[in-house]
Amino acid sequence: HTSLARWADAIVVAPATAATISRLANGLAEDALSATVVAAACPVVVAPAMHTEMWEHPATTANIETLRRFGYRIVDPEAGSLAGGDEGIGRLADPDSIVAAVDEVLGGAGTLAGLTVLVNAGGTREPIDEVRYIGNRSSGKMGNALAVAAAAKGARVVLVTTVEAPKHPSIAVVAVETADEMAKAVWERAAGVDVAVLAAAVADFRPVGAASGKLRRADGPPPLELEATPDVLRGVAELPDRPFLVGFAAEVGQLAEAVSKAKQKGVDLLVANDVAKAGSGFGSDSNEVTLVFPDGSTEPWELLDKPAVASRLWDRIAELMRHGDGS
Repeated sequence: HTSLARWADAIVVAPATAATISRLANGLAEDALSATVVAAACPVVVAPAMHTEMWEHPATTANIETLRRFGYRIVDPEAGSLAGGDEGIGRLADPDSIVAAVDEVLGGAGTLAGLTVLVNAGGTREPIDEVRYIGNRSSGKMGNALAVAAAAKGARVVLVTTVEAPKHPSIAVVAVETADEMAKAVWERAAGVDVAVLAAAVADFRPVGAASGKLRRADGPPPLELEATPDVLRGVAELPDRPFLVGFAAEVGQLAEAVSKAKQKGVDLLVANDVAKAGSGFGSDSNEVTLVFPDGSTEPWELLDKPAVASRLWDRIAELMRHGDGS
Protein backbone atom coordinates (compact mmCIF):
# COMPACT_ATOMS: atom_id res chain seq x y z
CA HIS A 1 0.00 0.00 0.00
CA THR A 2 2.85 2.44 0.67
CA SER A 3 4.33 1.81 -2.78
CA LEU A 4 0.96 2.44 -4.37
CA ALA A 5 0.44 5.58 -2.31
CA ARG A 6 3.83 6.97 -3.38
CA TRP A 7 3.19 6.05 -7.03
CA ALA A 8 -0.16 7.82 -7.39
CA ASP A 9 -0.52 11.41 -8.59
CA ALA A 10 -4.00 11.44 -7.05
CA ILE A 11 -6.34 8.99 -5.37
CA VAL A 12 -10.08 8.88 -6.06
CA VAL A 13 -12.36 7.06 -3.62
CA ALA A 14 -15.66 6.55 -5.46
CA PRO A 15 -18.07 5.50 -4.24
CA ALA A 16 -17.06 6.22 -0.66
CA THR A 17 -19.34 4.55 1.88
CA ALA A 18 -20.03 5.90 5.37
CA ALA A 19 -17.75 3.19 6.77
CA THR A 20 -14.88 4.10 4.44
CA ILE A 21 -15.28 7.80 5.23
CA SER A 22 -15.19 7.00 8.95
CA ARG A 23 -11.99 4.99 8.56
CA LEU A 24 -10.27 7.75 6.58
CA ALA A 25 -11.36 10.48 9.01
CA ASN A 26 -9.95 8.54 11.94
CA GLY A 27 -6.79 7.30 10.24
CA LEU A 28 -7.81 3.66 10.53
CA ALA A 29 -5.76 1.64 8.01
CA GLU A 30 -7.92 -1.48 8.26
CA ASP A 31 -7.99 -2.60 4.63
CA ALA A 32 -6.04 -2.06 1.41
CA LEU A 33 -8.02 1.04 0.45
CA SER A 34 -7.81 2.87 3.77
CA ALA A 35 -4.16 1.88 4.28
CA THR A 36 -3.25 3.29 0.86
CA VAL A 37 -5.11 6.57 1.40
CA VAL A 38 -3.73 7.07 4.91
CA ALA A 39 -0.21 6.56 3.54
CA ALA A 40 -0.70 8.96 0.61
CA ALA A 41 0.84 12.42 0.28
CA CYS A 42 -0.90 13.13 -3.04
CA PRO A 43 -4.31 14.84 -3.48
CA VAL A 44 -7.30 12.70 -2.48
CA VAL A 45 -10.76 13.03 -4.03
CA VAL A 46 -13.65 11.45 -2.11
CA ALA A 47 -17.08 10.95 -3.69
CA PRO A 48 -19.55 9.76 -1.02
CA ALA A 49 -22.55 7.58 -1.86
CA MET A 50 -25.07 6.24 0.66
CA HIS A 51 -28.69 6.50 1.77
CA THR A 52 -29.91 9.95 2.79
CA GLU A 53 -30.22 9.05 6.46
CA MET A 54 -26.60 7.88 6.55
CA TRP A 55 -25.35 10.96 4.67
CA GLU A 56 -27.17 13.27 7.09
CA HIS A 57 -26.11 11.40 10.24
CA PRO A 58 -24.08 13.65 12.59
CA ALA A 59 -21.16 11.20 12.57
CA THR A 60 -20.93 11.30 8.78
CA THR A 61 -21.22 15.09 8.78
CA ALA A 62 -18.38 15.34 11.31
CA ASN A 63 -16.22 12.89 9.38
CA ILE A 64 -16.72 14.79 6.12
CA GLU A 65 -15.67 18.03 7.85
CA THR A 66 -12.57 16.25 9.16
CA LEU A 67 -11.64 15.11 5.66
CA ARG A 68 -12.10 18.66 4.36
CA ARG A 69 -9.72 19.90 7.07
CA PHE A 70 -7.22 17.26 5.92
CA GLY A 71 -7.39 18.88 2.49
CA TYR A 72 -9.34 16.07 0.80
CA ARG A 73 -11.53 17.20 -2.09
CA ILE A 74 -15.10 16.12 -1.35
CA VAL A 75 -17.49 15.72 -4.30
CA ASP A 76 -20.87 15.94 -2.59
CA PRO A 77 -23.51 13.36 -3.51
CA GLU A 78 -26.51 14.32 -5.60
CA ALA A 79 -30.25 13.86 -5.23
CA GLY A 80 -31.70 10.95 -7.16
CA SER A 81 -32.55 7.27 -7.13
CA LEU A 82 -30.89 5.23 -4.38
CA ALA A 83 -30.63 1.52 -3.67
CA GLY A 84 -33.89 -0.20 -2.75
CA GLY A 85 -36.00 2.20 -4.79
CA ASP A 86 -35.52 5.15 -2.42
CA GLU A 87 -35.13 8.75 -3.54
CA GLY A 88 -33.08 11.47 -1.92
CA ILE A 89 -29.61 12.96 -1.35
CA GLY A 90 -26.87 10.38 -1.40
CA ARG A 91 -26.56 9.31 -5.02
CA LEU A 92 -22.97 9.18 -6.29
CA ALA A 93 -22.06 12.41 -8.07
CA ASP A 94 -22.09 12.40 -11.85
CA PRO A 95 -18.82 11.02 -13.26
CA ASP A 96 -18.16 14.35 -14.98
CA SER A 97 -18.23 16.10 -11.59
CA ILE A 98 -15.74 13.60 -10.19
CA VAL A 99 -13.46 14.00 -13.21
CA ALA A 100 -13.69 17.79 -12.85
CA ALA A 101 -12.59 17.49 -9.22
CA VAL A 102 -9.59 15.41 -10.27
CA ASP A 103 -8.74 17.98 -12.93
CA GLU A 104 -9.04 20.66 -10.25
CA VAL A 105 -6.57 19.03 -7.87
CA LEU A 106 -4.13 18.07 -10.62
CA GLY A 107 -4.66 20.40 -13.56
CA GLY A 108 -3.74 23.57 -11.69
CA ALA A 109 -0.76 22.08 -9.90
CA GLY A 110 2.22 24.35 -10.36
CA THR A 111 0.18 27.47 -11.19
CA LEU A 112 1.56 29.13 -8.05
CA ALA A 113 4.90 27.31 -7.95
CA GLY A 114 7.63 29.46 -6.41
CA LEU A 115 5.19 31.92 -4.81
CA THR A 116 4.58 32.56 -1.14
CA VAL A 117 1.02 33.53 -0.31
CA LEU A 118 -0.70 34.79 2.81
CA VAL A 119 -4.31 33.86 3.60
CA ASN A 120 -6.36 34.76 6.64
CA ALA A 121 -9.47 32.91 7.77
CA GLY A 122 -12.22 32.79 10.36
CA GLY A 123 -13.96 35.40 12.47
CA THR A 124 -12.30 37.32 15.28
CA ARG A 125 -13.53 37.32 18.87
CA GLU A 126 -13.47 40.59 20.79
CA PRO A 127 -13.76 40.00 24.57
CA ILE A 128 -16.46 41.63 26.68
CA ASP A 129 -15.18 39.85 29.79
CA GLU A 130 -13.19 36.68 30.34
CA VAL A 131 -16.18 34.52 29.31
CA ARG A 132 -18.11 36.46 26.67
CA TYR A 133 -17.11 38.03 23.38
CA ILE A 134 -18.46 39.83 20.32
CA GLY A 135 -18.06 37.61 17.26
CA ASN A 136 -19.60 36.78 13.91
CA ARG A 137 -20.85 33.78 11.95
CA SER A 138 -17.70 33.12 9.92
CA SER A 139 -16.74 29.43 9.84
CA GLY A 140 -13.35 29.89 8.18
CA LYS A 141 -14.28 27.38 5.45
CA MET A 142 -13.54 29.79 2.60
CA GLY A 143 -10.15 30.79 4.00
CA ASN A 144 -9.20 27.19 4.67
CA ALA A 145 -10.22 26.23 1.13
CA LEU A 146 -8.05 29.04 -0.23
CA ALA A 147 -5.05 27.82 1.77
CA VAL A 148 -5.47 24.20 0.64
CA ALA A 149 -5.98 25.21 -3.01
CA ALA A 150 -2.89 27.43 -3.00
CA ALA A 151 -0.77 24.64 -1.54
CA ALA A 152 -2.12 22.21 -4.15
CA LYS A 153 -1.05 24.65 -6.87
CA GLY A 154 2.53 24.74 -5.59
CA ALA A 155 2.59 27.80 -3.31
CA ARG A 156 4.11 28.10 0.12
CA VAL A 157 1.21 29.24 2.30
CA VAL A 158 1.04 31.25 5.51
CA LEU A 159 -2.44 30.87 7.04
CA VAL A 160 -3.39 33.30 9.81
CA THR A 161 -6.56 31.91 11.32
CA THR A 162 -8.97 31.93 14.24
CA VAL A 163 -10.31 28.44 13.48
CA GLU A 164 -8.91 24.94 13.20
CA ALA A 165 -6.59 24.85 10.20
CA PRO A 166 -6.04 22.18 7.54
CA LYS A 167 -2.93 20.06 8.00
CA HIS A 168 -0.63 20.32 4.98
CA PRO A 169 3.16 20.33 4.71
CA SER A 170 3.09 23.54 2.64
CA ILE A 171 0.80 25.45 5.02
CA ALA A 172 2.36 27.30 7.98
CA VAL A 173 -0.36 28.15 10.49
CA VAL A 174 -0.47 31.20 12.76
CA ALA A 175 -3.29 31.02 15.32
CA VAL A 176 -4.91 34.27 16.49
CA GLU A 177 -8.16 35.28 18.17
CA THR A 178 -8.75 39.05 18.22
CA ALA A 179 -8.63 41.74 15.54
CA ASP A 180 -5.48 43.18 17.12
CA GLU A 181 -3.76 39.79 16.95
CA MET A 182 -4.95 39.29 13.39
CA ALA A 183 -3.65 42.70 12.31
CA LYS A 184 -0.27 42.19 13.95
CA ALA A 185 0.20 38.70 12.47
CA VAL A 186 -0.85 39.76 8.96
CA TRP A 187 1.08 43.03 8.87
CA GLU A 188 4.27 41.39 10.13
CA ARG A 189 4.17 38.83 7.30
CA ALA A 190 2.52 40.62 4.37
CA ALA A 191 5.62 42.42 3.09
CA GLY A 192 7.40 39.10 2.62
CA VAL A 193 4.81 37.37 0.42
CA ASP A 194 3.84 37.60 -3.24
CA VAL A 195 0.07 37.49 -2.76
CA ALA A 196 -2.21 38.21 0.19
CA VAL A 197 -5.81 37.02 0.12
CA LEU A 198 -7.65 38.32 3.16
CA ALA A 199 -10.81 36.26 3.59
CA ALA A 200 -11.23 36.52 7.38
CA ALA A 201 -14.24 38.25 8.90
CA VAL A 202 -12.43 40.71 11.16
CA ALA A 203 -14.59 42.60 13.65
CA ASP A 204 -15.02 46.31 12.89
CA PHE A 205 -15.56 47.18 16.55
CA ARG A 206 -14.53 45.88 19.97
CA PRO A 207 -15.53 46.67 23.56
CA VAL A 208 -13.45 49.36 25.24
CA GLY A 209 -11.65 47.75 28.17
CA ALA A 210 -12.79 44.15 28.56
CA ALA A 211 -13.90 43.39 32.12
CA SER A 212 -11.84 41.05 34.25
CA GLY A 213 -13.59 37.92 35.48
CA LYS A 214 -17.23 37.35 34.55
CA LEU A 215 -19.94 40.00 34.48
CA ARG A 216 -22.86 38.90 36.65
CA ARG A 217 -26.53 39.01 35.69
CA ALA A 218 -27.39 40.25 39.19
CA ASP A 219 -25.41 43.43 38.53
CA GLY A 220 -27.65 44.34 35.59
CA PRO A 221 -26.78 45.03 31.96
CA PRO A 222 -23.33 46.60 31.74
CA PRO A 223 -22.68 49.67 29.59
CA LEU A 224 -20.97 48.52 26.40
CA GLU A 225 -18.81 51.15 24.76
CA LEU A 226 -17.24 50.18 21.44
CA GLU A 227 -14.18 51.39 19.57
CA ALA A 228 -12.90 50.71 16.06
CA THR A 229 -10.49 47.85 15.44
CA PRO A 230 -7.48 48.07 13.09
CA ASP A 231 -8.34 47.93 9.38
CA VAL A 232 -6.28 44.88 8.42
CA LEU A 233 -6.91 45.17 4.68
CA ARG A 234 -6.07 48.87 4.49
CA GLY A 235 -2.95 48.28 6.56
CA VAL A 236 -1.62 45.82 3.98
CA ALA A 237 -2.61 48.15 1.11
CA GLU A 238 -0.54 50.94 2.67
CA LEU A 239 2.64 48.90 3.03
CA PRO A 240 5.46 50.42 0.93
CA ASP A 241 6.30 47.06 -0.66
CA ARG A 242 2.94 45.34 -0.56
CA PRO A 243 1.94 42.07 -2.25
CA PHE A 244 -0.76 41.57 -4.86
CA LEU A 245 -3.74 42.18 -2.61
CA VAL A 246 -7.15 40.51 -2.65
CA GLY A 247 -9.85 41.31 -0.11
CA PHE A 248 -13.17 39.67 0.69
CA ALA A 249 -16.35 41.61 1.44
CA ALA A 250 -19.40 40.00 3.02
CA GLU A 251 -22.41 42.01 1.89
CA VAL A 252 -26.18 41.70 2.21
CA GLY A 253 -27.44 42.45 -1.29
CA GLN A 254 -25.27 45.57 -1.62
CA LEU A 255 -22.91 45.09 -4.57
CA ALA A 256 -22.57 48.88 -4.91
CA GLU A 257 -21.00 48.95 -1.46
CA ALA A 258 -18.44 46.37 -2.56
CA VAL A 259 -17.60 48.41 -5.68
CA SER A 260 -17.04 51.46 -3.48
CA LYS A 261 -14.92 49.43 -1.06
CA ALA A 262 -12.71 48.11 -3.86
CA LYS A 263 -11.78 51.68 -4.75
CA GLN A 264 -11.38 52.90 -1.16
CA LYS A 265 -9.26 50.03 0.16
CA GLY A 266 -6.59 50.10 -2.54
CA VAL A 267 -6.85 46.41 -3.41
CA ASP A 268 -6.02 44.71 -6.70
CA LEU A 269 -9.20 42.64 -6.47
CA LEU A 270 -12.19 42.44 -4.15
CA VAL A 271 -14.29 39.28 -3.82
CA ALA A 272 -17.84 40.14 -2.77
CA ASN A 273 -20.32 37.56 -1.56
CA ASP A 274 -23.95 38.08 -0.60
CA VAL A 275 -24.21 36.22 2.70
CA ALA A 276 -28.01 36.58 2.67
CA LYS A 277 -28.35 34.30 -0.37
CA ALA A 278 -29.35 30.69 0.22
CA GLY A 279 -26.40 28.32 0.03
CA SER A 280 -23.85 31.12 0.11
CA GLY A 281 -21.75 32.77 2.76
CA PHE A 282 -21.07 32.08 6.42
CA GLY A 283 -21.09 28.43 7.46
CA SER A 284 -22.17 27.05 4.09
CA ASP A 285 -20.12 24.70 1.93
CA SER A 286 -20.72 26.82 -1.18
CA ASN A 287 -20.36 30.44 -2.21
CA GLU A 288 -21.67 32.73 -4.93
CA VAL A 289 -19.16 35.51 -5.43
CA THR A 290 -18.63 38.54 -7.64
CA LEU A 291 -15.14 39.76 -8.47
CA VAL A 292 -14.86 43.54 -8.22
CA PHE A 293 -11.95 45.33 -9.90
CA PRO A 294 -10.45 48.72 -8.96
CA ASP A 295 -12.02 50.36 -12.03
CA GLY A 296 -15.48 49.36 -10.81
CA SER A 297 -16.03 46.54 -13.30
CA THR A 298 -17.43 43.27 -11.99
CA GLU A 299 -17.32 39.57 -12.84
CA PRO A 300 -20.15 37.51 -11.30
CA TRP A 301 -19.64 33.79 -10.75
CA GLU A 302 -22.23 31.07 -10.37
CA LEU A 303 -22.80 29.22 -7.09
CA LEU A 304 -19.87 26.83 -6.51
CA ASP A 305 -18.61 24.83 -3.60
CA LYS A 306 -15.92 26.68 -1.68
CA PRO A 307 -12.98 24.52 -2.82
CA ALA A 308 -14.01 25.19 -6.43
CA VAL A 309 -14.27 28.94 -5.73
CA ALA A 310 -10.81 28.83 -4.16
CA SER A 311 -9.20 26.95 -7.04
CA ARG A 312 -10.78 29.17 -9.67
CA LEU A 313 -9.87 32.32 -7.75
CA TRP A 314 -6.19 31.39 -7.57
CA ASP A 315 -6.19 30.73 -11.31
CA ARG A 316 -7.76 34.16 -11.87
CA ILE A 317 -5.21 35.82 -9.57
CA ALA A 318 -2.34 34.13 -11.43
CA GLU A 319 -3.80 35.38 -14.71
CA LEU A 320 -4.09 38.96 -13.41
CA MET A 321 -0.52 38.90 -12.13
CA ARG A 322 0.79 37.60 -15.46
CA HIS A 323 -0.97 40.40 -17.31
CA GLY A 324 0.33 43.02 -14.91
CA ASP A 325 -3.08 44.01 -13.60
CA GLY A 326 -1.82 44.08 -10.01
CA SER A 327 0.29 46.70 -8.33
